[in-house]
Amino acid sequence: MDAKQRIAQLRSRHGEAEPSGAGVTATQLPAASHEVLARVVQLRETIERHNHAYYVLDAPTIPDAEYDRLFRELQALETQHPELLTADSPTQRVGGKVLDGFAPVRHAVPMLSIRTETDTEARGAFNFDTRVKNALETSNEIEYTCELKFDGLAINLRYERGVLVQAATRGDGESGEDVTQNVRTIHCIPLHLKDCKADVLEVRGEVYMSRKDFNRYNGKQREQGLPTLVNPRNGAAGSIRQLDPKLAAQRPLSFFAYGLGEVRGWELPATHSAILDALQGFGLPVCDERAVVAGAQALAEFHQRVAAKRDTLPFDIDGVVYKVNSLALQKQLGFVSREPRWAVAHKFPAEEQLTVLRDIEVQVGRTGKLTPVAKLEPVFVGGTTVSNATLHNEDEIRRKDVHIGDTVIVRRAGDVIPEVVGVVLERRPADAKPFVMPTTCPVCGSHAVREEGEADARCSGGLFCAAQRKQAILHFASRRMMDIEGLGDKLVDQLVDEHIIRSLPDLYRLDVATLASLDRMAEKSAQNIVAALEQSKHTTLNRFLFALGIRHVGETTAKDLARHFGKLEAIMSASVEQLLQVPDVGPVVAQSIADFFAEDHNKEVVNELRKSGVHWEENEGTAHLVLPLTGKTFVLTGTLPKMSRDEAKTRLEALGAKVAGSVSKKTDCVVAGTEAGSKLDKARELKVPVWDEAALLALLANNGEGFTP
Repeated sequence: MDAKQRIAQLRSRHGEAEPSGAGVTATQLPAASHEVLARVVQLRETIERHNHAYYVLDAPTIPDAEYDRLFRELQALETQHPELLTADSPTQRVGGKVLDGFAPVRHAVPMLSIRTETDTEARGAFNFDTRVKNALETSNEIEYTCELKFDGLAINLRYERGVLVQAATRGDGESGEDVTQNVRTIHCIPLHLKDCKADVLEVRGEVYMSRKDFNRYNGKQREQGLPTLVNPRNGAAGSIRQLDPKLAAQRPLSFFAYGLGEVRGWELPATHSAILDALQGFGLPVCDERAVVAGAQALAEFHQRVAAKRDTLPFDIDGVVYKVNSLALQKQLGFVSREPRWAVAHKFPAEEQLTVLRDIEVQVGRTGKLTPVAKLEPVFVGGTTVSNATLHNEDEIRRKDVHIGDTVIVRRAGDVIPEVVGVVLERRPADAKPFVMPTTCPVCGSHAVREEGEADARCSGGLFCAAQRKQAILHFASRRMMDIEGLGDKLVDQLVDEHIIRSLPDLYRLDVATLASLDRMAEKSAQNIVAALEQSKHTTLNRFLFALGIRHVGETTAKDLARHFGKLEAIMSASVEQLLQVPDVGPVVAQSIADFFAEDHNKEVVNELRKSGVHWEENEGTAHLVLPLTGKTFVLTGTLPKMSRDEAKTRLEALGAKVAGSVSKKTDCVVAGTEAGSKLDKARELKVPVWDEAALLALLANNGEGFTP
């Protein structure tokens, strides 16, 4: 439908006849002028085109800000001219009034289910092909369309003259529920079809929630302490059946078309695959993961190919669907027991099963994260036997109301770690026990700390805890920390697994003979590592602090601590109040530092490292000084001709300045060299003073005195 036809359609809705002449005048329109009406039509077409690019093609063509501007302009015009507002406007996707219930909808063409092939191996494809050939009394190869079996909610979309007028659930196949308002909130479903001449076109398909959208939605819910969705399928079904369309609009849903219901005024193509191509041409989303093949072997290969990449798909599927491609052959095959003989669902092994949760243990990860793990009655799910499943954290256990002894729903998708996604409350035994999160690390006995706003509890014994040993060593040896060249993952694995290293000080007890005896380690390589260990002993206080792996203490905070206190002993004995006096150290960071050094075993590791020869130059610090550039923030951008940016940063920080990586209203000065880019643009936009290198050198020569940007 072109713009002129759309204008005529809008006019007809207001009871006006199309004028006989080609021209249109303002007096022939309702309250809105011709220009306003034309702009409304243009905006709607433009917005729907961008919706299609974003939600269907996953290839946005304009920035979000520009899309929002167009949308707001359309909203404003419809507010000023309410007589132009129609149900198929893109602005009506946000949801309408709360419903009392869903009205029943009788399907003109029943929404029948298809037979499921229970043999999940290749034989299932051969079984179906044999049944089709026998029914057709032929030995010739049959052409089939192969599609994915989406794990969502079946929906019937009714379009009249290309306009979406109704959406209904499958229900019992004969009648479903009117969910039009909720379906309108799904942006990938077009409110208008492109170039569709049919008087009536009912499109069948699946509403689903992508894995990315499911995880993002659940993440936001957890942050707000709100209930999460059990799985993407429940998320899709529950969203469509929300009585408040505004709530449905908040849940990100998608749609794939895969078939037809009632059709009037459109001559059907000869094959099912051509129907899918036509639906895609009308602007409906159709999954690209489909194929036209001939014969049972090709069906089996499609099943195997999809099964192999099932876990990498952006959405959940539980099998594939085979359909005889020829509509004439479909008609000849007909139905049996209200199931089409010409289609079958060839499923994959189930990804969810029920089992009993026998106990909950707490595992400690490489970074100290404490994760509750369900110990299960072994169950075959997702193609393997599962006896352990993650429960994520204490909040998730509370939210799902999981008790030891419960019958639980376990989900496993391919290589994804199995998880407990729900509880069957009616099967809860009388002796079921709630879970209590331990207050100490089950591995090393250190305090388990859960910071405010954090979902996870963590072991505070980073340098002492055996579970964190490998991670602590790799972090300690990294280039920007102690810079021990050659000490990589594989070598650390050997050293820890063979119990050669139990804590960081053991690194400095390594000798050439011990290292050379390890797999894939020559004597020359061993000598190089011993030399690197010896060289690393001479370091700086800030590098050493960073290397200790104190939670929330990164490179910049380590520098701030070293500059402020000057000596390690002063940091180790500092109170939270004293730590808060360090620039940019807030309550969470201060508490983390205090907790770290409150553990005796952490202090013991530090002392042992110093006894091993690790040393640095110390000073009195700046806690008692007010440096010339204290409280000032600089940003460096571009290439400085006479000094490196690292050198400029070091000299500015020595005078008390903070050198930030981005420009904001709090920036006091931007130093721009050659080829300065977006940071310089941002500085000009915010009217932040911009200096060249000469001005910086003059400031440094004057030791920061008299700074006036």
